[in-house]
Amino acid sequence: MTTEVETAPGAAPPGGGGISVVGVTKRFPGVVANHDVNLTIRPGTVHALIGENGAGKSTLMKILYGVQKPDEGQILVDDKPVSFHSPTDAIKTGIGMVFQHFMLADNLTVLENVVLGAEGRFGIGDRAREEIRRISDDFGFDLDPDQLLEKLGVGQRQRVEILKVLYRGARTIILDEPTAVLVPQEVDALFANLRELRDSGRTILFISHKLDEVLAIADDITVMRRGETVGEADPKTATKHQLAEMMVGAELPSPETEESTVTTTRMLELAGVSLVDDGGRYLLRDIDLAIHRGEVLGVAGVEGNGQAELVETIMGIRKATVGTVSLADQDLTRWPTRRRREAGIGFIPEDRHRHALVLDAPLWENRLLGHQTSPALNRRGFLRRRAAKAETSRIVEAYDVRTPSINTHARALSGGNQQKLIVGREMSGDPILVIAAHPTRGVDVGAQAAIWEHIKNARREGLAVLLISADLDELIGLSDRIQVILRGELVGEFDPSTVTPQQLGSAMTGGRGDRS
Repeated sequence: MTTEVETAPGAAPPGGGGISVVGVTKRFPGVVANHDVNLTIRPGTVHALIGENGAGKSTLMKILYGVQKPDEGQILVDDKPVSFHSPTDAIKTGIGMVFQHFMLADNLTVLENVVLGAEGRFGIGDRAREEIRRISDDFGFDLDPDQLLEKLGVGQRQRVEILKVLYRGARTIILDEPTAVLVPQEVDALFANLRELRDSGRTILFISHKLDEVLAIADDITVMRRGETVGEADPKTATKHQLAEMMVGAELPSPETEESTVTTTRMLELAGVSLVDDGGRYLLRDIDLAIHRGEVLGVAGVEGNGQAELVETIMGIRKATVGTVSLADQDLTRWPTRRRREAGIGFIPEDRHRHALVLDAPLWENRLLGHQTSPALNRRGFLRRRAAKAETSRIVEAYDVRTPSINTHARALSGGNQQKLIVGREMSGDPILVIAAHPTRGVDVGAQAAIWEHIKNARREGLAVLLISADLDELIGLSDRIQVILRGELVGEFDPSTVTPQQLGSAMTGGRGDRS
């Protein structure tokens, strides 16, 4: 008999965190997302779940967290069958989840975001504030309960999500790509915290595409492929290559580029650019930067140190307080964003759901975004639907976007396929400069390899590329030069052929790195 979850408000969650998934199947129109999935998560362990985008991991996690109900099969918590009608039921059973795409409200404070839906635990006043500060201090989150969320960077937002789960007293914590925004030193600190959580009896379900991190933190590894659990691996003996082959049937890709294609032609130039907010605080200070035709310039920095503001200033979303921004010798400092796009800037934003896609629109409509004034897609003010659909079909084929149809809504695609569609769209607009902000964040090794190859091709074809990434191996492998940004200033330039991730990480956090 299945247990319906009943727990008094504010009560501590029961159980030690052991979870069994038995024969779970979940169907959507036209696709079987999970088929006969079986998974055993031992209590007090870090259990890694890996697989390609579209392998069924996200669907399974949503079932475990009560967002979706399985069509067949059973979930057991501490050997007792449970039925979740909503995330509230999962939370009462002691299961919490941190999603890859955050569930936060920009117009609320950290405290309000954390307490929302859990007001009965510590109230909404000083007790809640004290508890948030305690958790923040215990785990080094450095979060102010009264800070507005809209002022926080991506990394800080992720910490708010983790804090929400801990605040609710979860015994089992599902983490979806938790290291995507962290530098190596921060990953080490997070892993130390996860081990402490594990040793305290909590259970961690760790979802990641970074296989070296999986091997470093996991006690058990389960591999999914095409909606099924296809095998398990022992992290003590498995290698990254073996895991990649289990996931995708291919060897682990490398981001390394070939010989230099850098020319002397400057495509993008920022001269003395500063950006000051309404309170007089410098978000960017005296930025001098140039990217040449055929060059990939990498920018490394801990989240919240000015990368987003740098991108927004180049795109015209923000206007530089002082200084100039030039593209191919044209001063576009005061140009609006649309005119900059029309001048040849392709843009892959860091948050595809907030800034790159309309999730409830079909793929062919998403192809138009940012390019709706292009002559190829617009005739005398009218959008050319047939041309947009033909272009979308070409992108789907050329960029291996796995979808039933170009009429499928973007929401139905896996994260990797959404990202390949965005990359294809931006590379197809005849750009002379491509701004790629975290282009492979949260995608699997197969999609990652494809996106790397498209960036390499863009470089070979003479495009200038500004690459911003939290994946330091990606930056080192793809870039011709790397600049480090710290507190809104460029503080060092490094040679990718000699620099190590540890040196970059040290420079990013204010330590001294060995410059080239």
